[in-house]
Amino acid sequence: MERSPISRRNFLSLTAAAGAGAALAACGSSGPGGGSNGGDKAGTASYWFLTGQPGEGIRQTAAERFNKANPNNKLEFTAFENDAYKQKIKTAIGAGQAPTLIWGWGGGGLKSYVDAGQVEDLTGWFGENAAVKDRLFPSSFGPATIGGKIYAMPCETVQPIILYYNKKVFEKAGAQPPQSFEDMMALVPKFKAAGVAPFSLAGKSRWTNMMWLEFLLDRIGGPEVFQSVFDGEKDAWSDPAVLDMLTKIQQMVKDGAFGKGFSSVDAAGNADQALLYTDKAAMMLHGGWTYGSMKNDGGNFVSGGNLGWMNFPPVAGGKGDPTNTVGNPGQYLAISSKATAEQKETAKKFFTSGVLDADETKAWINDGGSVPVAKGTEAILGASPDAAFLKYVYDTSVNAKVFAQSWDQALSPTAAEALLDNIAKLFQLQVTPQQWVTNMNQVIGK
Repeated sequence: MERSPISRRNFLSLTAAAGAGAALAACGSSGPGGGSNGGDKAGTASYWFLTGQPGEGIRQTAAERFNKANPNNKLEFTAFENDAYKQKIKTAIGAGQAPTLIWGWGGGGLKSYVDAGQVEDLTGWFGENAAVKDRLFPSSFGPATIGGKIYAMPCETVQPIILYYNKKVFEKAGAQPPQSFEDMMALVPKFKAAGVAPFSLAGKSRWTNMMWLEFLLDRIGGPEVFQSVFDGEKDAWSDPAVLDMLTKIQQMVKDGAFGKGFSSVDAAGNADQALLYTDKAAMMLHGGWTYGSMKNDGGNFVSGGNLGWMNFPPVAGGKGDPTNTVGNPGQYLAISSKATAEQKETAKKFFTSGVLDADETKAWINDGGSVPVAKGTEAILGASPDAAFLKYVYDTSVNAKVFAQSWDQALSPTAAEALLDNIAKLFQLQVTPQQWVTNMNQVIGK
C-alpha cells in the first residue's frame, strides 16, 4: 500500500533505496530490539530509522552531530531496511520495547500507537517551544495530529502530488494549461483528436488512481469529508461530495481521458512517466518525486523546458481551497511513552537542536534533492539547477491551507487495502459509485 518513502522522497536523487539486510546496527550496545531502555547512560535514547542512501546517511550524520554536541544526552541509532523496519517497529511497540524515538509516516500508523497509549502527547511541549513549531511548515503537522493533539515531530522532506503537463503537446494542440476541472475535461476531446492520451495513468498500480480521488474530493467537498473518514465517523463515505467525485471519475474513464489500456500501465517501471515525456500523453497527476525520473530518463524533456507543473485546479462550485494539496506532508518522529524521563528529555533536546538543523536542511536539498519541511530555505533552493521546480514544491507546501496525507497512509492497513481494491474496481467500472460507498463504509474504523 505504501510506496517506499525513499522513492517518494528523492524526486531529484535517483539513488535506489537499496536494502542492507534485515538490519544494520549503526551504533551503540542495544542493537535491534534494544528498546527504550537500551544504552549505557540514563540519558541515552534509542533511535531507529531506514536504510537507503542518501536518506540513511543524512539521518546518521545528523544523529552523530547531535551526539558530539551532547555527550550526556546521546542517541543510540540503528538502521533497518524498509519492510524489516515496519515489522520490527510493530513488534517492538506491541511488546512495550519500542525505541525512544519512533520514526514513521504519521497518519493511520501513528493513530494506532496513540490509541494503544504507546506514544507521548507532545501538544504541551510544542506550546512551550513555539519556536520549534514555527520553523516548520504548518501543513506538516496534519498527520502528526490525532484528535486535536500533536503526537509527533515533523521531520525530513515534503512531496506533494503535482499536475504535470507536456508543453510541446499543449502547444501543438493549441491548448492552454487548465484553470479549472471543467477546463481539463474540455481538453479531453481536443487531445484525443490529436491522437494523444489526455492523462497518463498507471492504472495497474492502484495507488496512482487514488491521487485522482484525493484531489477531486478535496476540491468538491473540502478536506472535512475525508477527515470524517479518518476520524472513524459512521457512514462518512456517504457524503454527497463522494458520490459526485466517484461519478466524475467514472465519466472520465468512459470518455477515454486516461487513454487506451491504462489499466495495464505499471508505475513500477515508470511507464506512465514515459508516456508524458515521449509526447504520447498531455498531462499526468503524480508525485513530486517523478521529476527526477523524468529528468534522468526523458532526454532533454526536462532540461529543454518542456515540462510544466501546477496544482490541481478547482471544481466549479466546490468547497475546497485551491491552495490545498495532498501527498506526503513530511516524515515523523514520535516519543515512546515507555521511555524513561531522561530518554524523553534527550529526544526533546534532539527535536530542539538536532532535527532539521542548518546542516541537515542543506543535506536534504543538496544531497537528497528534496525540499525539507523547514521554512526559510528559499536561498538554498534557489541555488539549485532545479530551482524553479523546488521553489514550486516549497511554495505549494508552505502555503497550502491543508496538506492532506495520502489516503492509504492515513488509514489503517485494513481500510487502506479495501480502499485500493475498490479504487481499482471503480476505474474498471466494476462497481457503481453507490456500491463503492457501501463497501468503504463497512471498513471505517477497522
